[in-house]
Amino acid sequence: MYEPTHDSDQPDLFNHQVFLTRRRFLEALAATSAGLLCGAPSFARADYVASSGLQRQVLELLRLMQAEDLLAPGERTAWSVYDFNAGKQLVSINADAPRQAASMIKPFVAQAYFFEVKSSRGRVRYTEDVRETMERSIQHSNNLATNKLMDLVSLHQSGRGPRDVETVLRSNAPAVFQQTRVVERIPANGRTFNNLASASDYTRFLISLWQDRLPYSSELKALMSLPNRDRICQGVDAMPPGVRVYDKTGSTSQLCGDMGIIDAPSYYGRRAPYIFVGIIERPTSASNYRTWITRRSNAIRAVSNLVYLDMKSRYRLA
Repeated sequence: MYEPTHDSDQPDLFNHQVFLTRRRFLEALAATSAGLLCGAPSFARADYVASSGLQRQVLELLRLMQAEDLLAPGERTAWSVYDFNAGKQLVSINADAPRQAASMIKPFVAQAYFFEVKSSRGRVRYTEDVRETMERSIQHSNNLATNKLMDLVSLHQSGRGPRDVETVLRSNAPAVFQQTRVVERIPANGRTFNNLASASDYTRFLISLWQDRLPYSSELKALMSLPNRDRICQGVDAMPPGVRVYDKTGSTSQLCGDMGIIDAPSYYGRRAPYIFVGIIERPTSASNYRTWITRRSNAIRAVSNLVYLDMKSRYRLA
């Protein structure tokens, strides 16, 4: 069985077995209203009723993807969409449920180091070597670099390694990292299943990051905007050039996810930034990792496509 040591997937949105077109989605909505698709599956239980119709559209899309075997009944998902211009949550589905974090924990580790720098009164410094380590960790999803950052955080704490990262995060921003658990280093084989976070945690973190309410926010945003292979912009049919993305993916044989900020331009010269978080988790390791991660990555892209089209209609995006 293949286990990834870093995030990877091969976008294939035009494979009809894994790509859900806008036309088929609209047909599914019509079928739902006629009673042909009944009942929301457990993986799509909504814990927040959004004021717009976007949440309902996402739920219908998830139902359709399950009907087409693009999501398995035993898989658990979590979704969050936050509109900065409106200042409100548009989608919140299973958002407070802790899920495996995989590599999406890596910006949190970097943030823990930045908390240390701020509070150390010069004992901990943000050097060029540390920046290069963060770049390898976040842009290239390098596990050894992430473990090095964990050790650097722990060096000035109790020496408990990953658990010190969680302690630093919770002591400095308890309202943000509510469901976050950092309990293990990332093994050489990439099988990291025990670190946890919720879609709400990612959302609160990204809001604070975007609004520069965390130490070194500008630096961490710059690191998260470096070119990488993402699942919320690249390969998304509706997404035009000129969109800025600040994100981090997560991939294991049990987890496919992405969390980030999409900063989209409008025809009127304004920007319309919003947060998108999508997480798909299975209870056991996939027997064919590459097939599973590709299809679940494309499921996240399909939801991201739907969200962008909704934002486009709200703000006359390009």
